[in-house]
Amino acid sequence: MSKNPTDAAMHSPYSAFATSSAITAAAAPAAAPYDPSYDPLVSPGIGHNRAYAPTYWVASAGQPPEDDGPIAGDVDADVVIIGSGFTGLATALFLAQEHGIRATVLEANQVAWGCTSRNGGQGQNASGRLYRSQWIERWGLKTALRLDQEIRYGFDTFKDLVAQIDCDPQPGGHLYIAHRPKKMAFLGNEARVMREQFGYDTRILSGDEVRRDWCGDQEAAGAMHEAEGICVHPLKLAFGYLSKARALGAKVHPSSPVTGWETRGGVHHLRTPGGVVRARAVAIATGAYAAPGLTPLLKNRVFPVLSNSIVTRPLTPAELQATNFLTHQALTDTRTLRFYYRLLPDNRVQIGSRSSITGADAGKDAHYRLLVDGLARKFPALAGIRIDYSWWGWVDVSHDMMPRVVQPDPAHSIYYALGYGGNGVSFSAHAGRRMAERVAGKHDASIDLPIYDSPLPFPNQGEWAAPFRRLGQNMLYRWYWLRDEWL
Repeated sequence: MSKNPTDAAMHSPYSAFATSSAITAAAAPAAAPYDPSYDPLVSPGIGHNRAYAPTYWVASAGQPPEDDGPIAGDVDADVVIIGSGFTGLATALFLAQEHGIRATVLEANQVAWGCTSRNGGQGQNASGRLYRSQWIERWGLKTALRLDQEIRYGFDTFKDLVAQIDCDPQPGGHLYIAHRPKKMAFLGNEARVMREQFGYDTRILSGDEVRRDWCGDQEAAGAMHEAEGICVHPLKLAFGYLSKARALGAKVHPSSPVTGWETRGGVHHLRTPGGVVRARAVAIATGAYAAPGLTPLLKNRVFPVLSNSIVTRPLTPAELQATNFLTHQALTDTRTLRFYYRLLPDNRVQIGSRSSITGADAGKDAHYRLLVDGLARKFPALAGIRIDYSWWGWVDVSHDMMPRVVQPDPAHSIYYALGYGGNGVSFSAHAGRRMAERVAGKHDASIDLPIYDSPLPFPNQGEWAAPFRRLGQNMLYRWYWLRDEWL
């Protein structure tokens, strides 16, 4: 890498550094092979023009919209966004739509190549890994209520975009299923907190009600139902963001990884294989896929965690009857390393969970079997069903389990939105809106909320513990399994 970004942010209007008309695009070369063992902690780089992971979403999204091709030549831009997933594309969209700023998006591989094309497509009224009862414990009721108001506003942002894009929406809510009877007390408490403190219409269902009225999950001891929740086809949604952003003047350049970064005179010089892009501000939206050494502002701030997923062949009418799938809503269970699953519009079942710890280990049969066996336990009629798609991807988990949308150092015109912990499908839309506001120099009363007023933290033990995180993760995963299944 070149010199670290060190110059102060530029406070004059972005129109003084308008996107150069000299921006050109090279013809897209043939994609390099997909690398199933990619690991953000040990791989030398994120790659250059790599093919998508073999997901169901990629296979069923249809022809991608036009993009602007790889960077070809040195160019100027108002704002550069690194990463073309949900957050990066939403940031570009809102910068143009609400602030009149036409961003340039740089993507190392294909548009929406990372977690955006590999997730479960479950949009929930949440962000990060903490429950609302845990918000109260950490910050007190007053702040928790304000944070809830912001997350609700964020879910409205997501719903508004989903309503404008053909992305196979499946509304109705979220069913949080107790996989063991002992988990019902936890769900009962959380439902009570959500009703009494936050005013939600949450309700508790018995195991019989779940199997009779929702789906035949044989593990279900009961469930909590939340009325807010929309499942989507994530890649179709991302392609919709792409089309809307470009229609407003944003430029989106795949096959353009940032391979060097230095700052001179308040201007960021981002080197790509096709040329240098100069910008007054940079917004980072890489999720767990940030290249090592991209900026010291991110070093050890996010812990990448793998999530594996499978999709079955379409269910027959007899199998639909045997599994009693009466809902297309988002389903998750109460395991610490939870299963997330749902019935897709074409009657396939998708199920995913955390499993592997390293990229080199991700393709092992044990992680595939975890999902296949979990599906069979929940729905015995699907034991042995053909699996048509299997993939994995990296999730950006913050060390305190909550995301950040911040300018981490006011001396640098650098911003990031990261750390969703697996709840980014919906909140990423609003994170893009809020990051666009920060980049444009606009602030409102939400700025002092915990997810906006501080950078991503180091591990709880301090930065020295970062090299040992995977050792700890391995031990924790063993403990979680023992606790979830036996204790």
